[in-house]
Amino acid sequence: MDTLRISAIRAWGHTGYFDAEQELGQWFEVDLEITLDLSRTGEDDELAHTLNYAAVIERVKELVQSSRFRTIERLNSRLCEAVLAFPEVREVRCSLTKVAAPIPGFDGRVTIEMVRRREDAAAAAG
Repeated sequence: MDTLRISAIRAWGHTGYFDAEQELGQWFEVDLEITLDLSRTGEDDELAHTLNYAAVIERVKELVQSSRFRTIERLNSRLCEAVLAFPEVREVRCSLTKVAAPIPGFDGRVTIEMVRRREDAAAAAG
């Protein structure tokens, strides 16, 4: 298996516990590490035989922008599901970062990372 990394997908979203986060929104950043088989495209150089990562980026941005969850755990879980919905993807490691978490006296970032595999998605659905 091969790995595709997509870093620093930024989008404005309304996920968070506090009412202000729900109303005003905030910046989120997503990093993806996607496991898939790139051998065919590596041989034939055909774009049709690989993952359309522009579509992955757009789907991630759309989800962050349209979701209104109370926890970043729920948003990140949905992001994993969305990436696994692409048939080429076997596994995804998704890191979701609140760029400026609303915590008094804290200027850092808060990141949650999840790993999901295709068989995990199939087991959850069945």
